Amino acid sequence: MELASKYNPQDVESKWYKYWLDHKLFSSKPDGRPSYTVVIPPPNVTGVLHMGHMLNNTIQDILVRRARMNGFNACWVPGTDHASIATEAKVVNKLAQNGIKKTDLSRQQFLDHAWDWTREHGGIILEQLKRLGASCDWDRTAFTMDEVRSKSVIDVFCDLYDKGLIYRGVRVVNWDPKALTALSDEEVIYKESKGELYYLKYFLEDDPKDYIVVATTRPETIMGDTAVCINPNDERYGRLKGKKVIVPGQGRAVPIILDEYVDIEFGTGCLKVTPAHDINDYNLGQKHNLKTIDIFNDNGTLNKFGGKYEGMDRFDVRKQIVEDLKAEGLIEKIEAYTNKVGYSERTDVVIEPKLSMQWFLRMEDLAKPALEVVESDDIQLHPAKFKNTYRHWMENIKDWCISRQLWWGHQIPAYYLPDGQVVVAPNEEEALAKARKLEGHETLAQEDLRRDSDCLDTWFSSWLWPISVFSDLKDRKDNKELSYYYPTSVLVTGPDIIFFWVARMIMAGMEYMGKKPFNNVYFTGIVRDSLGRKMSKSLGNSPDPILLMDKYGADGVRMGMMMAAPAGNDVLFDEALCEQGRNFCNKIWNAFRLVTMWQPKEGIAQPEYARLAIDWMAMRIDEAKIELDDLFSKYRISEALTLVYKLFREDFSAWYLEIVKPPYGEPIDQKTLDSTKAFFEQLLELLHPFMPFITEEVWQHMAERKDGESLMIKEYLKPGQIDKDMLAKFEHMQGVITSIRNIRLSKNIANKEPLTLEAELAHDKAMDCIIMKLANISEIKLCEKLSTDAPSFMVETSQYALPIAGNIDVEAELAKLQADLDHQHKFLQGVMKKLSNERFVSNAPEAVVNLEKKKKSDAEARIESIKQSIEALKK
Repeated sequence: MELASKYNPQDVESKWYKYWLDHKLFSSKPDGRPSYTVVIPPPNVTGVLHMGHMLNNTIQDILVRRARMNGFNACWVPGTDHASIATEAKVVNKLAQNGIKKTDLSRQQFLDHAWDWTREHGGIILEQLKRLGASCDWDRTAFTMDEVRSKSVIDVFCDLYDKGLIYRGVRVVNWDPKALTALSDEEVIYKESKGELYYLKYFLEDDPKDYIVVATTRPETIMGDTAVCINPNDERYGRLKGKKVIVPGQGRAVPIILDEYVDIEFGTGCLKVTPAHDINDYNLGQKHNLKTIDIFNDNGTLNKFGGKYEGMDRFDVRKQIVEDLKAEGLIEKIEAYTNKVGYSERTDVVIEPKLSMQWFLRMEDLAKPALEVVESDDIQLHPAKFKNTYRHWMENIKDWCISRQLWWGHQIPAYYLPDGQVVVAPNEEEALAKARKLEGHETLAQEDLRRDSDCLDTWFSSWLWPISVFSDLKDRKDNKELSYYYPTSVLVTGPDIIFFWVARMIMAGMEYMGKKPFNNVYFTGIVRDSLGRKMSKSLGNSPDPILLMDKYGADGVRMGMMMAAPAGNDVLFDEALCEQGRNFCNKIWNAFRLVTMWQPKEGIAQPEYARLAIDWMAMRIDEAKIELDDLFSKYRISEALTLVYKLFREDFSAWYLEIVKPPYGEPIDQKTLDSTKAFFEQLLELLHPFMPFITEEVWQHMAERKDGESLMIKEYLKPGQIDKDMLAKFEHMQGVITSIRNIRLSKNIANKEPLTLEAELAHDKAMDCIIMKLANISEIKLCEKLSTDAPSFMVETSQYALPIAGNIDVEAELAKLQADLDHQHKFLQGVMKKLSNERFVSNAPEAVVNLEKKKKSDAEARIESIKQSIEALKK
């Protein structure tokens, strides 16, 4: 068999992925085996692979492949999310490039364009995941807006509405002026921003000379002021009770109200109240029956209530109104101020609190059972530290604003009658039937109903994902697939969507299945660059995953990611790790080439050193299997990879192969060769979940395989008994060999020169044949007293000596010692220069001076030792 001298991933990756697909090796159907189910966190349908996806899906693939090889019926369900805001924004931009506005189109015309866009760009990311080696059951690919998923979303909305959990009302919501839609609280990212605090003068209506000062960060909203609030316990403003003040620059009087909500210590203790544009102000307005003035258009410009600022952008108004108020003498002072400002998670623009009619889902009752299953560890979070985060959010949960002012998404199944009444139903026919049952509406026609134009928040579909990928929600009780695969085994996701998605899936699972949607949640870290910055397109610090795989191979990149990916901690990604992964692939390939070059010969007896090495290697693999089971049970996947990496690189390659390797040009006994190949296959099995391509390639080469056979469906052998005493003896022997090699290196004694080793009488000779082979020792003498003029070393409690006088190249050793002596003299001169400097000794901290003194004594001791060694060699 002719093997390439170097492993080339481009030659094998597409070949084996096609092989796996052609033989349906990722496919899963319910059978008698226990299931192991993972549902993919659905990426945006029009998205492309980024480093976060790489990490998340590598982890999922490792877990799924390992479960498959542990005898589970592994099912990894892929799919994509319709991503309402992101996708609609892309479609709007594309239309704009062609001179078309969204408002020029009917809803259906726009949706036709959106579907065209989705069909053109959707699924690219799933194809890219195949490059990574993702072993998903692609026949099960789901989309949050396909027919089955859409039906489930609508049915759930109707069910929750009928239960009284969904309601419609006017509330202050988070408004995205770019996407032109409401957002939930979880879709707002708060960033620390530098701005100003403006101190404005509000003159009393009944005394034009008297005024109070109100501090605000948003002077552009004063057109919406309908009150000024003070704390009733604030003695500074007792005279103002029942009075009114003039809004600066507006000539409009508003009342002064009293409420303990106001923080006496903040600003001036006076709060301007703008009920339409702040949630807390809205609550004050409701409590004190204040008028509400909405001054903003949906796009963040001011409307007719903005007066002369009508049509201007909110931030331009801020600049202009400050200048105008200054001119009128209505600003007392301006201070620099840092506060947290909310940004849209989707468009990264500053959100605008805005009074709006929206649909909401009551969350309090849904949250209770979802909190209980995590608190009781029925669902385990990994790392467990996220349990506190989860608890805090669930205990302080707010109603979920589920409506979005978009067309791309699931249209809300609410229908309005001419008199304003509303009916909720899965379709127009059922809506009309419901409407006709209302008193006085018996003769309604279909055209009399108007469907709500809003669509549902994207998360309202993905919170059903672990259920809806297997079943229509209405058929869930009789669905055999759902009962087999649900609850899923583990969810792998990022902690940034613990509230968006994880908590809501648990709520939906408890509400509709009566049980948890998954047993475990593994939280990955955020992928950061070597400087600790989050990888992003804007910073230009995120490599293209496809180019990385082109350069290092998928296995190399997978290994590079996982080497730096402890659970729940951020991943400091360095491309050098991918290079390390590629080099490890070459290590595996070279080890394979070495073993294939060994030729067996009948009649050769197995050497004792080979028998010992085989016994040891079998136990090391079994020991590693036990440790791997423990690490995977704790989701310490990075540590698991490191364990297998060291098992192959150090135990197998650096020790085992070196021990059993026959002398150059000589044959090997068949028994040792068979054992070596068997170990190699077991190591490939352990490595396969992490590095599927190279392990499949080598495994297929190791023996004649039938068509359809694959490493990925080969079950692990169970570990046998571990002889701890044998392992301890082997570890001791490794220490002896390493010490001998170090002495050879330090004394320039070539490995090909045989040496004699002296050992104390207590030395165990069981491993002597290996010591003699690997350290090139001609004899191991047991001595009551070891030579005193020979280099000695300890391994645990055993003492050894290595008489080497006749093996040293005296001239070379003298040259090395002289060079070391010269270096130590120069070092000592530098230290003495410092210590002779009175200013340094007087002014430097005592600890620094003491450190220099220690350097002096150490250098002097080293110089004396080198001189003694030189004298001994000259004799």
